[in-house]
Amino acid sequence: MRFTTAIAISALAFLTIPSSPSNNSAVAQSATGFDNYMQEVGRKALQQGVSQRTLDRVLPSLSYNPRVIQLDQSQPGGRPNSAIPPFAPYKRRHVDAARINGGQAKYRQLVSKLTEVERETGVPGSMIMAIYGHETNYGRITGNFDIPRALATLAYEGRRRTLFEAEFLAVLKMIDNGVPQSAMKGSWAGAMGKPQFLPSVYLKLAKDGSGDGYADIWNSEYDAVASIANYFVNAGWRRGEPWGIAVRVPTSLNRSAVKNKTKAVRCPRVHERHSQWKNMAEWRSLGVVPTTGRRLKDATMATLLEPDGPGKTAYLLTGNYRVILDYNCSNFYGLSVGLLADEIRR
Repeated sequence: MRFTTAIAISALAFLTIPSSPSNNSAVAQSATGFDNYMQEVGRKALQQGVSQRTLDRVLPSLSYNPRVIQLDQSQPGGRPNSAIPPFAPYKRRHVDAARINGGQAKYRQLVSKLTEVERETGVPGSMIMAIYGHETNYGRITGNFDIPRALATLAYEGRRRTLFEAEFLAVLKMIDNGVPQSAMKGSWAGAMGKPQFLPSVYLKLAKDGSGDGYADIWNSEYDAVASIANYFVNAGWRRGEPWGIAVRVPTSLNRSAVKNKTKAVRCPRVHERHSQWKNMAEWRSLGVVPTTGRRLKDATMATLLEPDGPGKTAYLLTGNYRVILDYNCSNFYGLSVGLLADEIRR
């Protein structure tokens, strides 16, 4: 999952300036504030069912991590009205030969499990592999931050306390449920394991795909595969429906007439680039035709996206594309996942 930036807290400055007698005092004050906040969160965790035994073991082991705040502050904020770059360069970087070949090799390695999961859920194995490839390069890059410490730091820092405190409470519940604290490694922002689940997502959607009674998304590819599929099912994946197809749009298309007039509640800038929804028969009557052999059924509803503008490759996107966006709400991410899945399936 991805997060935006916000303003730094003064504690970071205390912890990054070389020590002096006055700075040591500031560090001590900051450490005291962090410890006090941990006790406050502990009281909330108790109210939500976390055992005192878990809190007594976990909370004293945590400390403020200034590196997490530095990384958080360094994330590009993105101005609301800034120009959207072209998709083509992004596609070249994310749907490249290495990722395609890696996905096909990993698919062959896990084919029996992927076939089983696809039969149960309707989520294609190639789509699961495309998510796996984009999130962690097929498990190679999962992050090595201590998740409880990172989330405790982000929650204490306070700019997005509502978000990160909830995730930290979810971490405490995971540990209370038996997930080893030492296993919780991931990104500085709290995404964990091979599918990069946040703790709240883990609690809700992580699946045991290996049959050992434990959803080990850090070490088990079977569990990671089953968990990604379960995420897609929960987000509304429709069995047997493609995510979308590449199309050619005629110059005669009246784009104003098909412009989307609704405002999305979540990530509106992503959705405002999509057209109105029409079925495939209606799009074909407007001269929008596939550029490959893939087709959508006449009754399938789709929305048009021209990521690089008129005259370039465009896409008709189904409801299943919105499921990909639920994993990461970015058109470039959604398109590249879908296109990588197509290449892995070939």
